[in-house]
Amino acid sequence: MHAPHSFGTLRERLPAISPKVLADRLHTLRERGLIAQERLPGFPTRTRYTLTPSGRALRPLLVELYRTGEHLSHLAGLNQD
Repeated sequence: MHAPHSFGTLRERLPAISPKVLADRLHTLRERGLIAQERLPGFPTRTRYTLTPSGRALRPLLVELYRTGEHLSHLAGLNQD
């Protein structure tokens, strides 16, 4: 959320998501105006993704969803003991 990332970097950071699913999700986010795609000059062609202002506006919500998910996961772990 803090800096532009290439497709390869996103794949490294999201190993549980297949490349096809990641590509589909990036396409959907781009269509919805939440990320921008920039093709960089050179060979091979590289692509960089950045959040748009609309995408950045969702950051507080996403952070809170992550925190809530972590909290619920911790509680579920306590309940299994």
